[in-house]
Amino acid sequence: MIKRIVKMKFQPNKVEEFKRIFESNWERIKNFDGCEHVELVQVESEPEIFFTYSHWQSEQHLNNYRNSKLFESVWGATKKLFNDKPQAWTVKELKF
Repeated sequence: MIKRIVKMKFQPNKVEEFKRIFESNWERIKNFDGCEHVELVQVESEPEIFFTYSHWQSEQHLNNYRNSKLFESVWGATKKLFNDKPQAWTVKELKF
């Protein structure tokens, strides 16, 4: 399993629009083949900054999502609202 973390900063007047986009697509993202978990968090002290955390069965599952029409639609609408370049990391959990 891999985890994907994406940091996004939005124009302050576009925050609610982004939340609507995410809410209307959350179920479809969560149910995409290979996705085991997806959540959205907002920085309390800087409400224009959000992080998505998603868990994927494999890198290939994540890539399948990133190459899908669903991602194209969601990301296409979302990236127009940014106030800064997004950052993304693919990580794996270390178990000791």
